[in-house]
Amino acid sequence: MMDDTLLARKVFGCIDNTSLGTIDTDDVIIQLCNSSMAMRGSDFGPVAAVCVYPRYVALAKRLLAGSGIRVATVAGSFPHGQVTPSQKAAEVQTAIASGADEVDVVICRGNVLSGDLEAVQNEVSAMKEACGDHVLKVILETGELRTAENISIAARMAIMGGADFVKTSTGKSSVGATIEAAEAILRAVAECASHTGRIVGFKAAGGIREAADALRYAHLAARVMGDDYVGKDTFRIGASSLTRGLYAQLVS
Repeated sequence: MMDDTLLARKVFGCIDNTSLGTIDTDDVIIQLCNSSMAMRGSDFGPVAAVCVYPRYVALAKRLLAGSGIRVATVAGSFPHGQVTPSQKAAEVQTAIASGADEVDVVICRGNVLSGDLEAVQNEVSAMKEACGDHVLKVILETGELRTAENISIAARMAIMGGADFVKTSTGKSSVGATIEAAEAILRAVAECASHTGRIVGFKAAGGIREAADALRYAHLAARVMGDDYVGKDTFRIGASSLTRGLYAQLVS
């Protein structure tokens, strides 16, 4: 098992520092970007990305230019996902056109619960086509899928549809990330890798506020996928309050 201090440094560089508030303003995003650039150490950081609503992508892109921090946004009728695949794809296309490096999208959970798995794969495929070479993170909203089996099935459909990352939650549901949901997703990722050789990333999000919780997800990912998996190309933590707390711990 990887040493917790070393792992914490790696995890900090895997954070998507997020502001998706209903009353966000330019000033909120400016503060988010400035603090994201400032929080780094000699042997860790910066964060992997900032994640903002689409209207703030261009602003974040300007502020973060040259920092190495990517700009992520949300699309696909976030957080409910209840529009058509073509509408979701159009949102993704608009996000990319505005300058987003990565797009976090949402599946229609009802399709999983009703057994219409082809629809799940098809909507992810439509969004990935619109996303092109940019990173597509597919949110399952695991708390609404009810069982580990449903989560595993949804993850496999997302992977087959072309997801670059599979993500637990929007952070807007009453149930966010859980270790059980994370393990179901990671097992599906491992199964895909064993059959196809394609390594899909994993993102835990929703209620992760303490460094110890973030490390639990990182240890799980390393146990299932290997230590090298815990890096920003394949592992992310969606966070807001976690970021400052982990930074303070690393520089103390």
